[in-house]
Amino acid sequence: MPEWTQPFVDSMKDVEFSTDEEMMKVAVDLSRNNVVEGTGGPFGSVVFETDKETGKSKIFAVGANRVTTLNNSTLHGETVAIQFAQKKLQSFALKDRSGKKEYSLFTSCEPCAMCLGATFWSGVSRIVCAATKADAEAIGFDEGPVFPESYVALEKAGIRVCREVLQEEAASVLKLYAETGVIYNGQD
Repeated sequence: MPEWTQPFVDSMKDVEFSTDEEMMKVAVDLSRNNVVEGTGGPFGSVVFETDKETGKSKIFAVGANRVTTLNNSTLHGETVAIQFAQKKLQSFALKDRSGKKEYSLFTSCEPCAMCLGATFWSGVSRIVCAATKADAEAIGFDEGPVFPESYVALEKAGIRVCREVLQEEAASVLKLYAETGVIYNGQD
């Protein structure tokens, strides 16, 4: 992760989040910082750990897109956040065996085909998205074979889906990136 992410996360280490909008703001801010700092693509993701008794959430792990800076097509914001969260939990599935906590993935844009697959396998209880596939494709990204049925499959697997939370704010980050960033699609 870029150097700026640790102070960013540290500034919120004790913050308890209550709403989807509060949590999504963190993911969108990650994506914006990644663009402004020139450390990757316009996508940020956060895994939140929620205490099921209180309903309060805390940042558990973050991921910012690192594709262009580390020359690795798999380092999308979602996959990076999931990897760090699973390492921290020391488990390949983001499940709390005690049943007292749950893990949610907040992402600044609806996932591409790869990240939808990673979400399916991750063990998260929820995925919450901001900008839409159409927003990403409007600046030139190709999100791959993502269909309405893709989200139905997540729901059938027990992963709750919520979309377009702070959509306009997240779409503005994509537009900012389009002004100076590299649009990559694996075909370049």
